[in-house]
Amino acid sequence: MKFPGLTIGGFHARTAIVQGGMGIGVSLSGLASAVAKEGGIGVISAAGIGLMDLSNKDIAKAHRDALRHEIRQARELTDGIIGVNIMVALTNYAEMMATAVEEGTDIIFSGAGLPLDMPRHRPEGSATCLAPIVSSDRAASILCRKWLNRHGCVPDALVVEGPKAGGHLGFKPEQLDDPEFALERLVPRVVEAVRPFEDKIGRAIPVIAAGGCYTGRDIFEIMKLGAAAAQLGTRFVATEECDAAPAFKQAYVDARPEDITVITSPVGMPGRALTGSFLDEAAAGLRKPTACPYHCISTCNQVDSPYCIAKALLHAQQGRFKHGFAFAGSNAHRVTSIVTVKQLMDELREGWLEAAREAASATKPTAPTA
Repeated sequence: MKFPGLTIGGFHARTAIVQGGMGIGVSLSGLASAVAKEGGIGVISAAGIGLMDLSNKDIAKAHRDALRHEIRQARELTDGIIGVNIMVALTNYAEMMATAVEEGTDIIFSGAGLPLDMPRHRPEGSATCLAPIVSSDRAASILCRKWLNRHGCVPDALVVEGPKAGGHLGFKPEQLDDPEFALERLVPRVVEAVRPFEDKIGRAIPVIAAGGCYTGRDIFEIMKLGAAAAQLGTRFVATEECDAAPAFKQAYVDARPEDITVITSPVGMPGRALTGSFLDEAAAGLRKPTACPYHCISTCNQVDSPYCIAKALLHAQQGRFKHGFAFAGSNAHRVTSIVTVKQLMDELREGWLEAAREAASATKPTAPTA
């Protein structure tokens, strides 16, 4: 009995675990390469990546240069599978897509909006795989149909993200606790939604479950529902290799259930985050940006925004929580220590194997009695 692998396009990960892309410097080459070394798929987030070094006053160039640097750095550290997460809502979406493809990124993940024209950013002959992120079977079906009609292709894989995820969420606030939208309900529906397209093209479209998987047993259970792999973000924050500051990771270790809240983000979406003085002050109207320095998110309401979300997330990544806050998944309070990526991956694999052995034992026929 062995933890399953994951094949996407011409790439095969020996461990079917995807590390979620976490923006403004939380998942860069350090974390992504460590996950890839362990046989999973490591993911660099392109969101706000150029803000790590503000010595370059040309913000657009800073983002491109930083993404290029992080991809190359990850390549130097591992020969494993490296992906990039590029949000549709980024104002420089096309530029970041072009940069990731030019650098030969193995897989590009794209959400925070429905990436209907994602394939047009991949030149003919490119080996880069495309994996859009959706939050419903309807979105999966629409996207596959549009891609097939407009571009003559379908996704190489699909990520379905449930409402327990951290960061920006593709759900209405009232849907977050509705059992009808639970990941366990979404996965089988998305698997069914993509089946007609699999039949048309004659290959599988792996469905990756994201948002709420915490243990290896969770991964086993979601795979029983049809998921080919699981994507985890929160668990990888509390690792030594995570690219955020130690104080950012410690905030997860210290978090209690009541410290996890859902906010209304300036970008117009609900977001799950850790509470703190910054968000308290923002809710009280005590925070107000003097200007929009980055113009990073197309949906951001710059006029009425209570704060600059890019600055807030950057400050948190640096451990400066008086001036920012951290996004986190609903299970962040379960984190009790900071471990290495290898320790975490070993724990997840062993948890999966334990659940698989129990399931096999439960279904094994008993010998007839004399």
